[in-house]
Amino acid sequence: MECSWKTVLLLVCASLGVQYTAIRTLRDSLSGPCQGAYRCQSRHFKDSRWRSLCDDGWVPLELPRKHILLFATTRSGSSFTGQLLNQHPGIFYVFEPLYHVQQAFTNSSSRLRRTLDRRALLGAYRDLLLNLYTCDLHFMENYIRPEPQDHTTSSFFRRSSSHALCSPPVCADGADAAATAAAGGSPDEAWCPKKCGALNLTLASASCSSRGHVAIKTVRVPEVGDLRTLTEDPRLDLKIIHLVRDPRAVLASRMMAFADQFRAWKIWNATGRQPRYVDLTQITSTCKDMAASAATGLRRPPWLRGRYLLVRYEDLAFRPKDKAAEIYKFVGLEMGDRVRTWIARNTNDNVSSPSDWNYRYSTTRDSRATAESWRLRLGFDIVRAVQNLCNDTLALLGYKRVHSAAELRNLSHSLVEPRTFKPMT
Repeated sequence: MECSWKTVLLLVCASLGVQYTAIRTLRDSLSGPCQGAYRCQSRHFKDSRWRSLCDDGWVPLELPRKHILLFATTRSGSSFTGQLLNQHPGIFYVFEPLYHVQQAFTNSSSRLRRTLDRRALLGAYRDLLLNLYTCDLHFMENYIRPEPQDHTTSSFFRRSSSHALCSPPVCADGADAAATAAAGGSPDEAWCPKKCGALNLTLASASCSSRGHVAIKTVRVPEVGDLRTLTEDPRLDLKIIHLVRDPRAVLASRMMAFADQFRAWKIWNATGRQPRYVDLTQITSTCKDMAASAATGLRRPPWLRGRYLLVRYEDLAFRPKDKAAEIYKFVGLEMGDRVRTWIARNTNDNVSSPSDWNYRYSTTRDSRATAESWRLRLGFDIVRAVQNLCNDTLALLGYKRVHSAAELRNLSHSLVEPRTFKPMT
C-alpha cells in the first residue's frame, strides 16, 4: 500500500510538471518578441532592429494586455485625445485604420456600392478592429490601396500619428522619433515617411505584440451599440472611451477643416441667410448618434459595464491633467512622465506658433482657449438652428443653449455645465 501511494504521488507530480512546462511554452509562444527570453536570445535578437526592444532598458509590460478604443465623431478633439494614449511607451497606437475600409468600399464598383448596406460595412469595421487588437496588421492588406507588395506599403493612413510606427524596429532610422517621443513631442508629419520609408506590416505586427497594449482611434463607427460583439469577445478586454463635444463646436471645426464640403454653411455664416441647398442631415445624424451612444453607455447594460467611459472634450481641455489621469485609471495603466510632459507642452498658450492650430489634425494648441472659440466664429442664426436640431443631445451632455447673439459672444459665461460622468463599474 505504501508503495502504491508513492507511485501515485510521483505520477501526480510528473503530470503537474508536464502541465507547467506546457503552459510556459504556450505563454512564450503567444507573447511578443520581448516577452520570452528564448525569443530575445535567439530568433529576434539576431536582428539588430529588435535589440532596442529586447535589452534590459525596454519598458516592462503591464499585464494583462489592454485593448482600448477611442470612440468619437469627426472634429471632436479625437486627434488630440488620441495622443494622450500614444505617449504611453507600452501602447501600440493606430490612428483611424477604418479609413482604409471606407475607402476600399467607396472605390469599389458601383454595383458593389449599390448592394452595400450598413451591416456589411460595420461587419468589416469590426473584423479589422479585432485583427488589429490581436496584432495581425496583415489583415489590413485586404483594404489598403494600392495593395501592399511583400507586406509593405507606403499608403498607411496617418502613420506619423503613431510613435510605434515611426520608431525602431519598424523604422530603422527612427531613433530621432523615439527621442522626440521621450521628450513629450510627436513625430513630424513629413519626417516619418521620408526617413522610415515604406511600412513593413510584418515588423509592425511584431512591434504591436511587443508593446503589449493596443489603442485605436476611430470616428467611423456610428453608435457604441455597433461594438457589442467586440465587448463580448472573450479574446479581448475592450475599454471604450467615448469622446463627445458640443455639436456647435463640432460644426464650426468641420467648416474650417472641410471648407469644400461645408461651402453652403460658410455662405450661411457669412450672410446670415440659410441657403435652400444647405444639408442639415450630417449634423442631425451626428447629434443622433452621439446621444444614442451616450444614452446606451450611461444606462449601463451588462455588455458595457466596466467598459465605457464618457469624456467631454471641454472637460479635457479645461482640466487636461485631471481628465488624463481619469482616462488612464479607467483603462488600468499608469500615466507616466512622458504623458505628463506631453500635456504640459501641448495644452498651454506657449505653443510653437498660432499656425499649428490651423493644421487639420494638429494636437498643439491652447486647449482652454480653443474649447469655446467656436462662439466667436459662428453666427447666431446657425447656432440657433443647430440647437433646435440637437436639443436633446445638448441637454443630455450638459451643454447650455444661448438665446441671443450677445449671450453667444459672452465668453465669460461658460456654456458647459458642471457634470460628472463616472466610470461604469
